[in-house]
Parts: sequence; C-alpha cells; structure tokens
Amino acid sequence: MCSNSREEIVGVFDALRADFKRALDLSFDALTTPERLALLECSEAFRRQLPAIEHPLINQIGAQADAAELGGKLPGALANRLCITRGEASRRIHEAADLGERKAITGEPLPAVLTATAEAQREGRIGAGHVAVIRSFWHRLPDFVDVETRVKAEAQLARLATEHRPDELSKLADKLTDCLNPDGSFTDADRARRRGITIGKQDLDGMSPINGYLTPEARATIDAVFAKLAAPGMCNPADPAPCVSGTPSQQAIEHDTRSWAQRNHDAPPS
Repeated sequence: MCSNSREEIVGVFDALRADFKRALDLSFDALTTPERLALLECSEAFRRQLPAIEHPLINQIGAQADAAELGGKLPGALANRLCITRGEASRRIHEAADLGERKAITGEPLPAVLTATAEAQREGRIGAGHVAVIRSFWHRLPDFVDVETRVKAEAQLARLATEHRPDELSKLADKLTDCLNPDGSFTDADRARRRGITIGKQDLDGMSPINGYLTPEARATIDAVFAKLAAPGMCNPADPAPCVSGTPSQQAIEHDTRSWAQRNHDAPPS
C-alpha cells in the first residue's frame, strides 16, 4: 500500500465526515421497500469495512507509541479515548493483529495473518460475527496442522462467510475442524495457549462475572474439590456451623436449598 500525505489523509476523512452528515439528514420517504433494503445492504457493507480502516491505525499506535505517550497500556488508552470498554478495546487490538497489514523486522510489508478474511472484510462482504468465527477457528487449530493447510482452510471459511450467516458459519467451522483434527488430538502446547481465567469488573452489587478455559489437569483438580466440598450440605453459609470436612448430616443435606452453581461457588479452594 502506498504512503499518503497528512493533507490527503485529513482531506479524505473530512470528506467522509461531510458525506456522512448529508446521509444522516436524508429522508427516505420517496423510496420503495426494495430500494430501502438495498440501502440497508449498502450501510451494512460500510459498517463491515470500517474495521479495515481502523486496523492499521491500531497496529501503528501499538508499534510506535509507548505507555508514557498513551498514558498507560494500549487497551486502556483506546478504551478511554474511544469511550469503549477495555474488553472491546482488547478485541479490536487482537483483531487488528490478525487482519491488519504487518511489517517484517526489516521493515518490509507483510500480508495479514488471515489474508482471505482481511480481504473479505475490506470488501464489506463479511461482518464482525464472521470474523469472530474465523479467528476462533484459526486460534483453536492444533499445532500439527501445517501452515499451507491453515491458509487453505482460512480461505475456505472466508469464502463461505460471504454466503452464510455467522451462526451457520460457526457450524461449518466446527465441521472443518473435525476434518482437520478427526481424532480430536491436542498437545499440551495447544491447551496451554488457550488456558486462562478472567474475572470481570464488579457490578453495582459487588458481584463479579468469571469465564475462561481450564487445562485438563486444572479441571481434574477443581472437579475433585467440588465433588467433596460442593456436595449438598457441605460449606453451606446458611448453616449456623457449616460442615467443611467429613460428611454432612442428613439434616444439613435436606435443608440445603442452593443450586449446583451456588454450591460450587461456596466450596473453598483446596
């Protein structure tokens, strides 16, 4: 991609802002239903193309700006400047890393990691939901899948994405994953790459959401803890003297009205 002057960049964005303002002021009373639907398709294409404009901006800021200039780390700086959540800022940063143009150590331009997906997005043929499915597919592939196969699979999904809704594409991606990894084999490195627990921001009532992925070893450890300490009657904060070891009394079990999820929460860590 050629280099543009500051004047040209500013001029293009000024023109976009002016044209967008004109579009906002339009009245569509004179149009027919097919014409309105066509304009909705046009608007959807614009919406899909916007991230392709943002990717190089995000990547360049991440590569060239330091914490002192940004006033903190990139996710926080974007969240504050754009008035979006840190989670959304992180999503955009990771998407830009996969779909934006890159540079080699020597400074030579490199294509996007997900080349076909990036091109389809740039053309406005796929949206955020499609991109999320393809990125999830790509990052879930086990290490033994070679680069050539990965590229072909990504290109196939990008093509299918232009013909299907994201929910339909997700099912197709699962089938393609099964074809590439029919035995469901994953290495410890595959699992280690996906592992992680995220605790979200506290709500007004002080409660915090939690999500993530456990390795098989971590799952086995937690299952063992829950099997004992999250059993009915165990570690019940509603009991005057909660049972935290041994076997709870039959009365404690019968009076335990907590859900399975609540018992898991109340089980102390081992």
